[in-house]
Amino acid sequence: MNAFVAAWRVSRLLPVTAIRASAWTVAMYGWATHAKACRSLERNLSRVTGVEGRGLRRLSRRGMVSAARYYAEVLELPRMTGAAIDARVRVEGLEGVTWVFEREHGAVAVLGHSGNWDLIGAYACRNIITITSVAEVLQPREVYDEFVAFRERLGMQILGHEGGSTFRQLLRITTSEHTLVCLLSDRDLSGSGVMVSMWGQSVRVAPGPAALALAAKTALLPVTVHYERLHGPRRRAAKSRWGIVLTFCEALLPEDFTGSDKVMTMSQAWAQSLAQGIAAHPEDWHMLQRFGWVEA
Repeated sequence: MNAFVAAWRVSRLLPVTAIRASAWTVAMYGWATHAKACRSLERNLSRVTGVEGRGLRRLSRRGMVSAARYYAEVLELPRMTGAAIDARVRVEGLEGVTWVFEREHGAVAVLGHSGNWDLIGAYACRNIITITSVAEVLQPREVYDEFVAFRERLGMQILGHEGGSTFRQLLRITTSEHTLVCLLSDRDLSGSGVMVSMWGQSVRVAPGPAALALAAKTALLPVTVHYERLHGPRRRAAKSRWGIVLTFCEALLPEDFTGSDKVMTMSQAWAQSLAQGIAAHPEDWHMLQRFGWVEA
């Protein structure tokens, strides 16, 4: 049985404090032993921030703690009340993109592996718009089924990533349904992503968000996410010391992009927004895997 699925099932029997403590302990062990995930995180954080040595180790420690917080929250989400979800999320920039959600058809959002994207999805379904997303079809299949069932209980519509047919399904949904299609796209899984500049370096990112927005003739919303400490009444309502800041960046419209490769230019635009958000809160970028750096 997959380790995360096992943890998922066992967590239902544990108090929240035990889940949080267990996640923190695993993360600290990985950091102290300089495990593979920690080494990958440090390589990525160093490229983003330029920090080395002890400063990088301190930053990676905060990064591992942030990643542990995310996993603990995911395990906690099935028992989290709607009021607690709402208290944990603070939204910035919504007033500038409200018009996007007032359209009858759908729009596309692009975000990175920062903060807790499941939590903001649950919040958005409750307060803004229905969320549609894509999940990698993991093996064994029970892992994928567990994740899909979990996210659907939060109100999200989840499609399995199965090649070109997934794009066609997303295009149909975007043009016919009132939904926000959210795509985690800072890490290109295809191996043939679009080359853009982030943090002054060449990287490959997924072409899907720009391609879908262009094909559907709809807005593309870059979204950034990071954690913040909670205090007072909001902390008590959230039942946590930590909350999430969901920031909507300026909407990108297909008609504003010209040239022979609109997918590339539109991807560069959203990548720049995400790069700024990650640079401002690098400890909340949970890139514990190989990233799409393009070596000179």
